[in-house]
Amino acid sequence: MAETSPRSAPIEAWITGIGLATSLGEGLDAHWDALNQRRINADEKSFAPHIVHPLAPVSFDAQIPKKGDQRQMEAWQRIGTYAAGLALDSAGVKGNTDILARMDMIVAAGGGERDLVVDSGILNAEAKGNSTPGFLNERLMNDLRPTLFLAQLSNLLAGNIAIVHGVTGSSRTFMGEEAAGVDAVRIALARIAAGQSDIALVGAAHNGERKDMLLLYEFGDFNLKEKYAPVWAREQSSGFALGSGGAFLVIESRPHAEARGAKPFARLTNVVADHSRRKRSGDTASTLESLWSKLGSRTNATAIITGATGAEPVTSEERAFLRAHPDIPVRATGTMFGHTMEAQFPLGLAVAALSLSRGALFAPADPSGEEIDMSKPPAQIVVIGAGHWRGEGMALVEAIG
Repeated sequence: MAETSPRSAPIEAWITGIGLATSLGEGLDAHWDALNQRRINADEKSFAPHIVHPLAPVSFDAQIPKKGDQRQMEAWQRIGTYAAGLALDSAGVKGNTDILARMDMIVAAGGGERDLVVDSGILNAEAKGNSTPGFLNERLMNDLRPTLFLAQLSNLLAGNIAIVHGVTGSSRTFMGEEAAGVDAVRIALARIAAGQSDIALVGAAHNGERKDMLLLYEFGDFNLKEKYAPVWAREQSSGFALGSGGAFLVIESRPHAEARGAKPFARLTNVVADHSRRKRSGDTASTLESLWSKLGSRTNATAIITGATGAEPVTSEERAFLRAHPDIPVRATGTMFGHTMEAQFPLGLAVAALSLSRGALFAPADPSGEEIDMSKPPAQIVVIGAGHWRGEGMALVEAIG
């Protein structure tokens, strides 16, 4: 019997591009400045009593030059296509047709937006008893614009990125709220580590300024209301403040990056995920502990960036996990950016890679004492994502040499 050849070592994966467009601004310098100045853009009035983190003003023309392309996109698609363009620029591959033609794309996405005028008209007629048999079908057939159905397709974000930026390798779109963002990155890393992919564009976008989405989450009592508070100060008034933003990463194999002379922000070493049943108290904390043990070696310089939502009981369970690992500096992105759902995990990775490349962890923005200063440069950062309802994930991001 012939001997089986030993399995080759996983290929190292580098983060070589970061694209951020959020409530704090656009671009890496703007975000780094805002984070260290502890700047928070939270709106308590526009959607009162709900709190949102609105998208900072951006000029979509800079990354989506054709007005026709912009018009046929919903807000979340424009945000995502814009952030994807920033990531491609950051990686130095924007307009490189040879690389873009074989670049894989993995997107985490939710559903499309509603036509609130049509919805309101139907509900009002129903409430007043003015609906006849077949009324609903008739109104939907006649009142909804045909493009709305296309715009609601989750894979349209990837489609728009392909059209606008020319990313035409394989394409995958994952749905499933926060867990979709974890799996998008996990699959990208697995493909690169196995030699199935050289370079990938990975990320997500979210529009938190949507009345229909706020209504949806209100049914589950997930929204933060009345007054803004940092994530760790919401135990008595739990909830997340939805945020608008896009976060995209260019992840590529080290050999591919070195061959084109790309400078990395950080190394993406491992991504692990799970799906706790959350039937009993402590289930989520136990799952997070299990994921922590699977990440691999960690140094004393480790920091944590978490996408903790502020919703209960999951946030208290995550806090219990964090307290079992004391003296590790923690930062909660929900405090600064709000909760961007599918984009929260890619956002955490983007901020982690940015921090490692700048040789510092950004300042804490939470006065509760849960977040402590870090004076020395971090060598490794663990990114945590625990969904408000389901799904847990972790990533290990490391500084490069």
